[in-house]
Amino acid sequence: MSNQHGHGDHSNEQGSSHPGASQDAELGHYARRVQALEALLTEKGICTQGEIQRAVEETEARSPADGARVVARAWVDSEFKARLLANAKAAVAELGYEAAADLPDLVVAENTDKQHHLVVCTLCSCYPTWLLGRPPDWYKSLTYRSRAVVDPRGVTREFGLELEPNVEVRVLDSTADIRYLVLPQRPDGTEGLSEEELARLVTRDSMVGVSNPHVPEPAPAD
Repeated sequence: MSNQHGHGDHSNEQGSSHPGASQDAELGHYARRVQALEALLTEKGICTQGEIQRAVEETEARSPADGARVVARAWVDSEFKARLLANAKAAVAELGYEAAADLPDLVVAENTDKQHHLVVCTLCSCYPTWLLGRPPDWYKSLTYRSRAVVDPRGVTREFGLELEPNVEVRVLDSTADIRYLVLPQRPDGTEGLSEEELARLVTRDSMVGVSNPHVPEPAPAD
């Protein structure tokens, strides 16, 4: 396993919990910190309360379904996938997901038969909210942030994903300057599905790397 550190469905179950990703008391801490930051920003005249509210509303409008649409397009369009891996911000803008110039960079990491990526933010909860919406509570928890680095295979196992021993696990540590999105492998048996149908297979958890996309139900026998 190689770690990258440094800090400077559509299940849409943002508050759902998973085995091994227990909740902790940090949520109260984050809420207090957000309130303090809002007060400081408005007091210093950096932005108004209205501007903060609009930014919150824009974030609330995003969901894992937006990221799933990006993944599905990459699965069906190899040229788009190449652009996504080379310059993710520019590529997702082609689908209408414009990121402000002052937002952190977005890096997309592709899973393969030999390599699997797992995203974490070890120091706080950095996450591509402008594309996926708010991070789930377990992603912000101290339990996940610490265990993802030291035992990534154990973490994915608790989410129901057992990785083969020959698959290298790369832990991507989000920073103040970079957000990560996992491009999961396209499930087998999906050759006849439309792009919209493919998008419905992509989950938030698979774009973080703790699970794989859904596998389509087999066609009923005649």
